[in-house]
Amino acid sequence: MYRIRFHGRGGQGIKTAGRILGTAFFQEGYEVQDAPRYGAERRGAPIFAYVRADKKPIDERGVITHPDLVIVADDSLVTVPAAGVLQGLDDHAVLLINSHETVETWQQRLNTQANVIILPVSASVRNRAELPYISAACIGAAARLLGVISQANLRKAIEEELNDQSPEKIAANCDHAIEAFELMADFEGCVKQRTGVSARSYQPPEWIELTCDDASIAAPAIHASLTSVEVKTGLWRTMRPVIEYDRCHHCWWICSSSCPHNVINVRGNTPEIDYDHCVGCMVCVAQCPSHVIKAIPESEAKAAEKESA
Repeated sequence: MYRIRFHGRGGQGIKTAGRILGTAFFQEGYEVQDAPRYGAERRGAPIFAYVRADKKPIDERGVITHPDLVIVADDSLVTVPAAGVLQGLDDHAVLLINSHETVETWQQRLNTQANVIILPVSASVRNRAELPYISAACIGAAARLLGVISQANLRKAIEEELNDQSPEKIAANCDHAIEAFELMADFEGCVKQRTGVSARSYQPPEWIELTCDDASIAAPAIHASLTSVEVKTGLWRTMRPVIEYDRCHHCWWICSSSCPHNVINVRGNTPEIDYDHCVGCMVCVAQCPSHVIKAIPESEAKAAEKESA
């Protein structure tokens, strides 16, 4: 199976690039998956698209973690951890980067075992944010590196997927794709299919036994040394968690360990809330399986304290 990832930015046509490459594979008789994935739906945000192609039905699902080919349309993404460009790269993978820099420069920067290939940026491009027709160039280069997609089917896929565009724009995309296709002639067929891992050979991981440390070691205890115990953070509270002890099941390890500020102390098997330092986040209210911790307005709690005093 071929596993390919495209990386780029919103507005550079990466979603369309994956779709066109998938269609070109389909024209060659392959079973295909193609899908985009992105976070913030805005121009310039990191986006990636992935394509799977095989001569038999594809059972894999989800993003590609171990790609055969990674195409980077914008080299500024390589250093962005959230973009995930380098995820799963090994000595089997091919990394195609659209860049002004040389192969040697990128190999030194990335210290990667992957086969790095450069798709040169046109000298006429000054604004890297524009990169006109970059998706078409990436598709053409990818098709030649894969070595199983003909120029004819590449052109046919572009025309099919861009049929709502003007004839001039379709022709321009085809020209850029074919130009990149020809440019990668020396690397034709360098991308090889990765052998899949059979589920029958799966070995479950061994269990690791973890010791239970005292809360003063394992949790951020407000009463431990070098903390701000003198700062009454309970003054920030607008809602107060109150334990209904007549219904409490004394499963103290749930509420006490879920408290992010560790202000639920345990005496015996009874939890007690330190209201001097409870900030009223209500995590304990949400976590209590018996629903015996209720939230009341701080003003009501203080009024009740005055009445009982």
